[in-house]
Amino acid sequence: METRMTEKARAATMHIGELAERTGLSHRTIRHYDDVGLLPASTRTEGGFRVYLEDDYERLMVIKQMKPLSFSLEEMADILSILALNGTEGAGTDAQARLTEFLEKARHQRAKMARNLAQADEFIHRLNTPHHG
Repeated sequence: METRMTEKARAATMHIGELAERTGLSHRTIRHYDDVGLLPASTRTEGGFRVYLEDDYERLMVIKQMKPLSFSLEEMADILSILALNGTEGAGTDAQARLTEFLEKARHQRAKMARNLAQADEFIHRLNTPHHG
């Protein structure tokens, strides 16, 4: 039984290459997130290689979702902390207020991105439309 648990735990781990492949992010980006403290490797091998767990994958996917919304690294760390506390006694009204602020910023940034996308669509349409002169 003990051996099976160890094998299961080992199967649930992944190195940076697998994490990169699953997320579509580069090794360099993942290392950067580790270096700045957003995604510290769960553990390291004796040889010093980063080892990640499924929770790290989930955390990285949240970071990936935040990135296009122009959150700073500090804001991302704050959001990740609040999300980790969510549903625990540590998540007080201050955390909920911060989360509401981040939600508003995300909605604002998304609306801005939608406007930019609409402008790009109009420009592409303009270039596709034959001009009669």
